[in-house]
Amino acid sequence: MDYAAKFEEGLGYDEFLQKYATPEQLEKWSNFSNMISLSDSQNELLSGFVREMKVIVLAGTWCGDCVNQCPIFHLFAQATDKIQLRFFDRDDNPDLAEELQTCGGARVPAVMFLSEDNYLCGRAGDRTLSKYRVLVSQLEGAACSSGIAIPGDQLTLDVIQDWLDDFERIQWMLRTSGRLRKLHND
Repeated sequence: MDYAAKFEEGLGYDEFLQKYATPEQLEKWSNFSNMISLSDSQNELLSGFVREMKVIVLAGTWCGDCVNQCPIFHLFAQATDKIQLRFFDRDDNPDLAEELQTCGGARVPAVMFLSEDNYLCGRAGDRTLSKYRVLVSQLEGAACSSGIAIPGDQLTLDVIQDWLDDFERIQWMLRTSGRLRKLHND
């Protein structure tokens, strides 16, 4: 896959929601987004990023897990100009859905991290470790989130931190890359 070309086809967060979300879905995304925030230390970490990260997010506005995770990515991008997010609808991008399959399925959200010059650096999704720990402890029940989370609850705080850990790992990978250090003379 030509990651550079694909990245350029993506939509910003608001554009993605405007294009794909129904009014009811938009309300869920907006409600969750309005109720989450970063701690001072999380904001400080993000403001210290020095390498541009391109982040491809495969999602569905109908997906409860996306409702409870994609606004977190947007929050990170708002905290630093080093994170460039592009959103793709899973059903309208079967090539990307195939590329980002998780456990044999086109699960969302799926995240692909690229360097500033479009090298693949990592993938993550569809749920974080904290979310899976809860699901395993409740093995009886629905397999897909309803999109109804309680922002500020411990699970939401843990999921924010899990995702921040993924973004931080990629940032440090980029920061310590010999190739990029040579390019940036640092």
